[in-house]
Amino acid sequence: MILIWYHFTKGEMMKLITRDTDYAIRAIAYIAGKEGDIVTVTELIAKLNAPKPFLRKALQRLNKGRIVRSNKGRGGGFSLARSPKRIRIMDIIEIFQGPFLINECFFRKQICPNRKRCLLKKKIDIIGAHVAKELKAITIGDLLKG
Repeated sequence: MILIWYHFTKGEMMKLITRDTDYAIRAIAYIAGKEGDIVTVTELIAKLNAPKPFLRKALQRLNKGRIVRSNKGRGGGFSLARSPKRIRIMDIIEIFQGPFLINECFFRKQICPNRKRCLLKKKIDIIGAHVAKELKAITIGDLLKG
């Protein structure tokens, strides 16, 4: 679940895209830019300046989510499992952050009893639907175009 609307305390920020998702998008974009070549984890670490254990875990999740393909053995690494035009940003967000949800109303750590009648929640749900639609429309191919 992506939670970007909640009570802020000192030092907290809204997060639409988490660090995991950001690294995953950058890794996929880099692999896509290699146009079919197999990219090693070592190359990704160097180009993305990402910690090795973190990147390995992210690539495993992307492999399980059928975004990248793992190529084992000598000369192994990762390649895209499908065209960059068919990898939506929302696909990646859902792999790392779960279902997209812009708002879940909490009051003292419990779901707010007024959420069904709340006018603000209705407006926020409209905004959330718009954001989801936009994220579903953006592909890795679009990012590569610049």
